[in-house]
Amino acid sequence: MEIALIFLSAVFVNNFVLVRFLGICPFMGVSRQIETSLGMGLATTFVMVVASTVSWLIQNFILAPYNLPYLQNVAFILVIASMVQLVEMFINKASPSLYKAMGIFLPLITTNCAILGMALLLVMRSYSFGHSIIFGLGAGVGFTLALVLLAGIREELEFADIPDALKGAGIAFIIAGLLSMAFGGFAGLV
Repeated sequence: MEIALIFLSAVFVNNFVLVRFLGICPFMGVSRQIETSLGMGLATTFVMVVASTVSWLIQNFILAPYNLPYLQNVAFILVIASMVQLVEMFINKASPSLYKAMGIFLPLITTNCAILGMALLLVMRSYSFGHSIIFGLGAGVGFTLALVLLAGIREELEFADIPDALKGAGIAFIIAGLLSMAFGGFAGLV
């Protein structure tokens, strides 16, 4: 039951993009097409799961035993950067069109504050190893859900009559705000 609560909390109640407002750059930049958003979301989910696993191991077997908490940020960023490089090479080899569609946003996963925030939160909450993996998976699924929802709405708005002043980023931010308010309704769920 506790695992389900951690997962649902990370996906809906404490969604990193729509509730915590972390990872806004790729959220706004890649959310024009569902296919690209889904690819970015899956890549970010993979990085979050692996980063949560490796960050927990580094924290509990290196940083905490040797009293090195000041190296958390550096260690976690190195883990995230390494995972992003692996994902980038895999996507480039497996789907060159998706790699080109993601453009600059794929290497920017390295600096995605949602991933670093996830790694730091799992340490602050003192999650066990299994709970850390579930938390990383839930955070990634929540990130993917937010990306795909915004992309789906933006694709439909291509055919809508939108005032010129709101076209592009303006309407995207309004939609993101509405999605954020909708996800705020999950606050009493967990």
